[in-house]
Amino acid sequence: MIERQHELPRMLSGQSRMLGLSRSSLYYKAVAVSARDVELMRHIDEIHLKYPFYGSRRIRDELLYLGYKVGRGHVITLMKKMGIEALYADDFGAVKAAS
Repeated sequence: MIERQHELPRMLSGQSRMLGLSRSSLYYKAVAVSARDVELMRHIDEIHLKYPFYGSRRIRDELLYLGYKVGRGHVITLMKKMGIEALYADDFGAVKAAS
Protein backbone atom coordinates (compact mmCIF):
# COMPACT_ATOMS: atom_id res chain seq x y z
CA MET A 1 0.00 0.00 0.00
CA ILE A 2 1.28 3.46 -0.84
CA GLU A 3 1.33 6.01 1.94
CA ARG A 4 0.68 9.55 0.94
CA GLN A 5 3.23 12.06 2.21
CA HIS A 6 0.70 14.87 2.61
CA GLU A 7 -1.41 12.91 5.12
CA LEU A 8 1.30 12.92 7.80
CA PRO A 9 1.16 16.67 8.58
CA ARG A 10 -2.63 16.48 8.70
CA MET A 11 -2.43 13.61 11.20
CA LEU A 12 0.01 15.55 13.36
CA SER A 13 -2.08 18.69 13.25
CA GLY A 14 -5.15 16.70 14.31
CA GLN A 15 -3.28 15.05 17.16
CA SER A 16 -1.78 18.32 18.33
CA ARG A 17 -5.22 19.97 18.19
CA MET A 18 -6.68 17.18 20.36
CA LEU A 19 -3.85 17.63 22.88
CA GLY A 20 -4.22 21.40 22.85
CA LEU A 21 -0.63 21.92 21.68
CA SER A 22 0.87 23.77 18.78
CA ARG A 23 2.29 21.56 16.05
CA SER A 24 5.77 23.00 16.50
CA SER A 25 5.85 21.86 20.14
CA LEU A 26 5.73 18.24 18.94
CA TYR A 27 9.22 18.70 17.49
CA TYR A 28 10.74 20.35 20.59
CA LYS A 29 13.76 18.63 22.14
CA ALA A 30 14.83 19.79 25.59
CA VAL A 31 18.45 20.89 25.95
CA ALA A 32 20.47 19.42 28.80
CA VAL A 33 21.99 21.78 31.37
CA SER A 34 25.73 22.17 30.83
CA ALA A 35 28.26 21.11 33.47
CA ARG A 36 29.39 24.74 33.82
CA ASP A 37 25.84 25.89 34.53
CA VAL A 38 25.43 23.16 37.16
CA GLU A 39 28.64 24.34 38.82
CA LEU A 40 27.50 27.98 38.64
CA MET A 41 24.11 27.08 40.12
CA ARG A 42 25.84 25.28 42.99
CA HIS A 43 27.91 28.41 43.74
CA ILE A 44 24.87 30.68 43.37
CA ASP A 45 22.99 28.50 45.86
CA GLU A 46 25.89 28.67 48.34
CA ILE A 47 26.12 32.45 47.98
CA HIS A 48 22.35 32.83 48.34
CA LEU A 49 22.30 30.70 51.50
CA LYS A 50 25.10 32.79 53.00
CA TYR A 51 23.75 36.17 51.81
CA PRO A 52 20.00 35.85 51.03
CA PHE A 53 19.74 39.62 50.48
CA TYR A 54 22.20 39.56 47.55
CA GLY A 55 20.66 40.22 44.16
CA SER A 56 21.97 39.27 40.74
CA ARG A 57 24.60 42.03 40.68
CA ARG A 58 26.24 41.09 43.96
CA ILE A 59 26.03 37.38 43.21
CA ARG A 60 27.69 38.07 39.86
CA ASP A 61 30.42 40.01 41.68
CA GLU A 62 30.98 37.08 44.05
CA LEU A 63 31.24 34.70 41.09
CA LEU A 64 33.75 37.02 39.40
CA TYR A 65 35.75 37.04 42.64
CA LEU A 66 35.72 33.21 42.60
CA GLY A 67 37.12 33.31 39.05
CA TYR A 68 34.01 32.65 36.97
CA LYS A 69 33.57 34.89 33.96
CA VAL A 70 29.80 35.27 33.86
CA GLY A 71 27.44 38.09 33.00
CA ARG A 72 24.59 39.43 35.08
CA GLY A 73 22.00 38.30 32.53
CA HIS A 74 23.13 34.70 32.82
CA VAL A 75 23.07 34.95 36.62
CA ILE A 76 19.47 36.23 36.40
CA THR A 77 18.54 33.33 34.10
CA LEU A 78 20.03 30.77 36.48
CA MET A 79 18.42 32.41 39.52
CA LYS A 80 15.00 32.26 37.82
CA LYS A 81 15.57 28.63 36.88
CA MET A 82 16.45 27.86 40.52
CA GLY A 83 13.58 29.96 41.92
CA ILE A 84 15.96 32.20 43.88
CA GLU A 85 15.02 35.80 44.69
CA ALA A 86 16.76 38.33 46.92
CA LEU A 87 15.23 39.35 50.23
CA TYR A 88 14.48 43.04 50.62
CA ALA A 89 12.82 45.31 53.17
CA ASP A 90 9.44 46.83 52.32
CA ASP A 91 8.25 50.33 53.29
CA PHE A 92 7.52 49.23 56.85
CA GLY A 93 10.87 47.53 57.43
CA ALA A 94 9.60 43.96 57.18
CA VAL A 95 11.86 41.65 55.18
CA LYS A 96 10.20 39.63 52.44
CA ALA A 97 11.07 37.82 49.23
CA ALA A 98 10.98 39.72 45.96
CA SER A 99 7.81 39.16 43.94
